[in-house]
Amino acid sequence: MAQVPQTFLDALAVRTWCGLALEALGRAREEIDAINVYPVADGDTGTNLYLTVESAAAAVDAVFLGHEAGSRGTAPSLADAVRAMAHGALIGARGNSGTILAQLLRGMAQVLSADGDRPHAEAGALRLALRRAADSARQAVAHPVEGTVLTVASAAADAADGAEGDCGAVARAAYEGARAALAATPHQLAVLERAGVVDAGGRGLVTVLAALVETFTGEKPVVTAAHARVPVEAPAECAPVSEGGPAFEVIYLLEASDEAVARLRERLDGLGDSLVVVGGDGLWNVHVHVDDAGAAVEAGVEAGRPYRIRITHFGAGDVHTTGAERPPRERVQRAVVAVVPGPGLAGLYTEAGATTVLARPGEPPASGELVEAVRRAHAREIVLLPNDADLRHTAAAAAEQARAEGIRVALIPTRSAVQGIAALAVHEPDRRFDEDVVSMTSAAGATRYAEVAVAERQSWTMAGICQAGDVLGLIDGDVAVIGTDVTSAAETVLDRMLAAGGELVTLVLGDEAPEGIADHLQARVRESYLAVDTVVYRGGRQGALLLIGVE
Repeated sequence: MAQVPQTFLDALAVRTWCGLALEALGRAREEIDAINVYPVADGDTGTNLYLTVESAAAAVDAVFLGHEAGSRGTAPSLADAVRAMAHGALIGARGNSGTILAQLLRGMAQVLSADGDRPHAEAGALRLALRRAADSARQAVAHPVEGTVLTVASAAADAADGAEGDCGAVARAAYEGARAALAATPHQLAVLERAGVVDAGGRGLVTVLAALVETFTGEKPVVTAAHARVPVEAPAECAPVSEGGPAFEVIYLLEASDEAVARLRERLDGLGDSLVVVGGDGLWNVHVHVDDAGAAVEAGVEAGRPYRIRITHFGAGDVHTTGAERPPRERVQRAVVAVVPGPGLAGLYTEAGATTVLARPGEPPASGELVEAVRRAHAREIVLLPNDADLRHTAAAAAEQARAEGIRVALIPTRSAVQGIAALAVHEPDRRFDEDVVSMTSAAGATRYAEVAVAERQSWTMAGICQAGDVLGLIDGDVAVIGTDVTSAAETVLDRMLAAGGELVTLVLGDEAPEGIADHLQARVRESYLAVDTVVYRGGRQGALLLIGVE
């Protein structure tokens, strides 16, 4: 994707950089995974870097889309873009390498957003940003080791310091410095030299910097296997996990104060190794390798509020809430993977046999998370339910990746969780795959969906202008009702949906739905619509106050 050369860094350049870096990491992911031998030979560095950048790119895209929706007529500021990039990387960081990359991007953002009104940054600011990135990443690692991504980042900053010219010249100098440092990593770290590979995290950073060069110059540096000294096949040393190392990788996001995090660092440093704590301003991403995963999580609870807790047993796949290794299991014939908006529905879908991906309000899952869920389902055939119209492209990308891995995937374009419920209700894994998919698709398509939510800002809608705080009733994705009372708006929405007929009403209540709204709506259905049944579920914290489905 050729780019028009430019001499400065602005919001659009940040968006372009994220997109190019994501494409480049997608192409290099398997190669980087294959050379991952340090700190643990678990073969996922390329994937973790890809997922981290994917989250960063999605956050930047959201800022641009927010400006377009707000009809402000201007692009986001540089500060808006780099802050979104850093925040997206922070909340989506995976593994040791992804966590360090998130801190590198945060360090850059701190410099580039210092002057919030600045429309763009020149070469001098980019040099300072690269230096801050390298320094802050080192500070985030409890025990920095040379011959790793930290060494490559420092070399990039050193080379940028001596570069003259515009941002393109600085980016190219940083890339060349990083590439030279990467080639030297086997001489700095014995495990790399024995395996005959360069550092995987450093290789990923070189890829990201190559994308930065392309952003400014339009020229794509070729990071070949020869440049990176990558063997054609993964070395034998990549297969086993290093003996004597901790058994678990623990990662979580943490809401906590600086003082609490300082104490947490000391506590976790005593529990294990590969400790990286990145972030700030009350939100942190914590990564550590330990033998006692429970103690690492408990330390987070003492420090603040940990969430998105992810525990991986090295060599055994994901482990959630316990430290027990999952026993090997046979691949099943068929499974359903579904995106759900709240923990209540996640429980409902799980009871029905589906593998779920939780989409928190404002944090849609990335395609990599859907691919991981498909793998976790461990089936030859997968029915994928995105349950959100905005996720269709993400789900399609995940389905394509899964097919490339030999899994048969059918994507049913469900646009709401209530359509997913209808599809799941007719799912029969024992019948032919095509017949099952057709039946589930028909059930979803026969279900109209609606939601009741609160407007966050003034905007134009199909029903007129709404103000922040208004109650909105959306039918099939379009605003149909604007009101001030949640129950009244919900009743109006339900009446409009049932005017076209229906046999079953599904109500999914969010945590903030008014008390008694379900009883009121059930009574309305009983009194006004004969032979129509109603079923009620608790969705938990799901964004919308109420989801409604009519079959």
